[in-house]
This record gives sequence, C-alpha cells and structure tokens, in this order.
Amino acid sequence: MKRLPGIAAFLASLLLAFPAAAQDPAAERIKAELKKKIGEATVDSVRKVPYGGLYEVTVGSEIFYTDEKATFLLLGSLVDTRTRENITEARMRQLNRVAFDSLPLDSAVKIARGNGSRRVAVFADPNCGYCKRFERDLLGVNDITVYLFLYPILSPDSVQKSKAVWCAPDRGKAWLDYMVRDMAVPVETTCATPIDKILEFGKSKRIQGTPTIFFEDGERVPGAIPLADFEKRLAAAKAPAPRASAK
Repeated sequence: MKRLPGIAAFLASLLLAFPAAAQDPAAERIKAELKKKIGEATVDSVRKVPYGGLYEVTVGSEIFYTDEKATFLLLGSLVDTRTRENITEARMRQLNRVAFDSLPLDSAVKIARGNGSRRVAVFADPNCGYCKRFERDLLGVNDITVYLFLYPILSPDSVQKSKAVWCAPDRGKAWLDYMVRDMAVPVETTCATPIDKILEFGKSKRIQGTPTIFFEDGERVPGAIPLADFEKRLAAAKAPAPRASAK
C-alpha cells in the first residue's frame, strides 16, 4: 500500500484539528490533562475500556491509550488474551466504517462483471503498484460492480493520468488498459472531472493511501488484500444481518 508522505506530520495536525464531543467527567478530566501536557491538542473522544484501568483516546482514525491521570500515551494494539481478539483493530474498523451509499458513487468509474450484484468501492492512484496488482486480481472476481475512485495522491502526473482516464470515451476500458495491460492512457484531459471532489471527500474520510477498499457493509480496508480474503469479505458484506431473537 502506498501512503501519503509526512504521515507523522499529518497525525500531529490531526491532534489540532478534530473537536472533542461532550464526555463524562473522567473523560473531560483526561482531556484537560492531555491539553496541559501536549499543548493545544484536542481529541475526538475518551472512554474507559475494561482492560487494566485504561482509557481509549481517539484522534480521527487513530487510537491511543492512557490512564485516568493521563500520565502516559500508549500507541499499539490491545489484545484480549482470553478471546485473542485484537480490541484495537476491531475498534479501528468501527471508527473507519463509511456507509457505502454515502460515497459519491456518481463520481466513480463503474466497472461491472457478471451480474454485478456484489458492490465494492476502490480509491486508487494510477501510479500505485499495489493498485495494479489488485486490479489484476479483480479480473478473476465475477458478479461484482467496482466503483473506482480516481485518487491521484502519489505524484504530479497521477493527476494527469487520472484526468485522461476520466475523459476517455470508455473510462473502465481506459483504466484497465493502463493498469492491467500496460497500455498508454488517452491524451485527452480537458473535460470536466470530479477529481477535486474525490480528493476532498478522501481527505474528509482520512483516506491516506492507495488502494483503499470499501465493502457494502461499510468496512474499510487500507491496502491490497489477497484474493481469497477479498472474496470472504465480499461474502460477509453481502450477507444479511442476523435477526434478533424473540423474547
């Protein structure tokens, strides 16, 4: 997965950018302590977790842990040794979910195979090697509709290539010709494109690298994943939610 440069600086800016929601007294006290010790930092939320007296501190899509006096900040994975569940990873999946139909689907390149019944969205840069590998894997997936969002974040000519794909008579073909068949992109780049809109949306959702994949159930996966895992996630995202048992 390719990431934007300066991730450390980006995370530092997040500490200044996100307003804190109303919290309980203990959480407010922790936030006040963090402000004293870190500076002008604010956080999205603070909540107690049932592990070792820790409090979870969320900043955008990042998770830290601290104690009730904010004497330390711990960045890392919290694992429940009884269930072996990665608590931090599960929480990050929850924080990073995006309702599929809230994506600007009218600004995507739509590529359908088979009956197109399974939907997935992919934010990709034409200069991303991982994206090219993932596109080759996707050729083996049937009954799928891919909403491709041109997300040129890696180099200046990524923008030109993305515009050329969008301005092509057949956008899906132009994208696959370039990414899978190593053919040149079209030269026409003067039509109106939604690329600025997509970049702004990606920034608002903290999409920091390519490819970034969104499944129908809202789950986000940063980076290319093996085809077998992708198929499992597709099936899980399409499965109906279990019904609540009658009381």
